[in-house]
Amino acid sequence: MTSRIPRDSRLRLVRPRPLAAAPRAMNQRRSRRPAPRPPEGTPAPAELARMARSGLADAARVAHWADAALGPGRDGATDDGKATLSDATAERAALDLGLTVAHVRADWDIARLAGLVEVHGDIARPGWRLRAWDRDESAVLRGWVALFDAWSLAHPEPAEHEPAAVAEVVSAMPQVLSFLQLSAGPVPVEQLLDLLQQRVTELRTERCEIPYGPQPEPLRQPQPDDDTPLAPLLDWALHALASVGALTCGDGQATLTPLGSWAVWVKLEQICVAAQSPAGNIEQSAEDMLRGCAQLRPNAARAEYRAWLAARTVGSAVTELVDAARGEDALLRGLAFEALRVVGAPAEPDVRAVLDEPTLRPYALLWLAEHDGVDPEDAHEILTREEATWLWVDTAAAVTDHGEGPLLVRHLESAVQPTVPQLLEEVRAVGHPRTVQVLVALAAAHPDPALAKAVRRAAFQVHTGG
Repeated sequence: MTSRIPRDSRLRLVRPRPLAAAPRAMNQRRSRRPAPRPPEGTPAPAELARMARSGLADAARVAHWADAALGPGRDGATDDGKATLSDATAERAALDLGLTVAHVRADWDIARLAGLVEVHGDIARPGWRLRAWDRDESAVLRGWVALFDAWSLAHPEPAEHEPAAVAEVVSAMPQVLSFLQLSAGPVPVEQLLDLLQQRVTELRTERCEIPYGPQPEPLRQPQPDDDTPLAPLLDWALHALASVGALTCGDGQATLTPLGSWAVWVKLEQICVAAQSPAGNIEQSAEDMLRGCAQLRPNAARAEYRAWLAARTVGSAVTELVDAARGEDALLRGLAFEALRVVGAPAEPDVRAVLDEPTLRPYALLWLAEHDGVDPEDAHEILTREEATWLWVDTAAAVTDHGEGPLLVRHLESAVQPTVPQLLEEVRAVGHPRTVQVLVALAAAHPDPALAKAVRRAAFQVHTGG
């Protein structure tokens, strides 16, 4: 039998595909939930984005000023480590922009809440949404929804109100907003007050429920009096929501704006997605949630991530996701970082903290590059050759475990090396723990006998340490 010399097969250079794309090619049957349509009369996304840009124009202006005036090597923006604009910086911005210091501070706070500017200690830098502000409608709408979610911070409550009563009203307002959204028109404030009182009563009843069996002595928390007047707190909540552009108030009535109605619909739709999840992903651990999302298309998976994140504090959710990424399943590693992309800026410290872990470093570098505004199509260019090769093997391991042979063969196209021999040489050198399994699977799947033989030889050499 004549031996055949492996050909120097040229690899067609293409941009690496994200790991989350691997499940899409699996031969799995899955039901597809039709994309939900917003209520009739909801403006198109482009019009909603125009409204959001208009409402956040002053905040974007201050954010652009900070980007130009407070870049690396320049004076810090804050002096207290709490993202509060320093006096000197506020006065400088007011002078440059022709505004009052109070106006600058208010716009600065809105820019932070909308993710247009990020503050780390005394350093300010533009958020990724600001980089995409003029070209990406989804970035603009995400920024506005972030401000909508933080309405109680954008317009703090008067100091004379009891903190516990304020917390109850904040917890009850989603139901009030849902009622406004379903009403699709002006609603008397008195009717909203009745609804608020009912919801607060329900919250107080739930808080008083005592589980069966012996319980540890609870810490005493200050509780609001049952006769705490809610009308002033409702008035504060409505004006706070009006200040972020979610509704309008006047003549004893409240009406959601088109942006507010759309945002409430989006929140309700996310809850419905979580409730309809066949695996109950919202109640699962991060690892089980990611496994449940592995067969979903990217948009559906992101909706699941958002629902899962909404049920947890940001800190605990990020910790769970990073721990899941440290596991042995490469597919979950990629999906964990997809979920961290949904988290956004609050995940940045934890992502930076794993840069020294070889298993997570390539994923963390790509996450940080995209977070800093690099186009996802170009983010892979920040990786070294070794990091890109390690990521190629890790992605191949995910395909080996969860995909099919043809997908693994197509994965060759995403290698940075121009030839198969170069790829095999660098794969052997990178030291990924799954190298042998990946090469064996690739050799079994590849239709070219000569190339398959070369790959099997490389797998044997890695296995024997040759």
